[in-house]
Amino acid sequence: MTDDWKKWETPPGGTGNVFDSSAIGALAHLYRGEVYRSTIWRTRLDTTTNWSVVTLGIALSITFSSPDASPLPLLLVGLLIGMFLILEARRYRYFNVWRARARWIETRFYAPLLLRSSTPDPGEWQDILANDYLTPQYHIGFWRAMGRRVRRNYMWIFSFQAVAYYGKIIIHPGPLSSVNEFFDRMAIGPFPGLIIFAIGLVFHATWIVLAVVTRSRDRAKHAGEEGVTGMG
Repeated sequence: MTDDWKKWETPPGGTGNVFDSSAIGALAHLYRGEVYRSTIWRTRLDTTTNWSVVTLGIALSITFSSPDASPLPLLLVGLLIGMFLILEARRYRYFNVWRARARWIETRFYAPLLLRSSTPDPGEWQDILANDYLTPQYHIGFWRAMGRRVRRNYMWIFSFQAVAYYGKIIIHPGPLSSVNEFFDRMAIGPFPGLIIFAIGLVFHATWIVLAVVTRSRDRAKHAGEEGVTGMG
């Protein structure tokens, strides 16, 4: 066992930092700290998602409380959920910093140690991690972060909201008899139903395009990698 650890303490060629027992212990505590911080921020992500689900549930209760109830709450809650999505995307960028660091240590240090395949790369992975501490920065852009949250959670929330809204229009206060009646029921004050329909179409098309485009960018950035191995 002692000989195995010596291979980690003396990188090949004599370059890079020396991993003695105290350094390995410090790195272990550093890893625990990064995992703890990523866990805290992961909980904050769940909080905004819960807010979105709860507000959508309240809107559903109000809208479907009676056949004559207005479908307007389901439209307004869409704006509120959009705000929660923006907050969650900002929180995800912070979460991704701690997650990426923890994952980086796992794949560059702990995985080779457990596999006993070779000594750790003596330079590059340590330099990348050190520079990330010296000059902290986000590892992912805002739009990519928002796209990830849409694909993980909000695509289902927005889809359910849309189905509930159009279901309300179709069945209340009675079954539809014509297309004109469909747009008449969608009208809000001075705004005709056709404009409301167009706004809703643009809104849902926007998050769908965002999800697809950011998915392609994620694949391009992590092409050839299995799982989440890098920073970002």
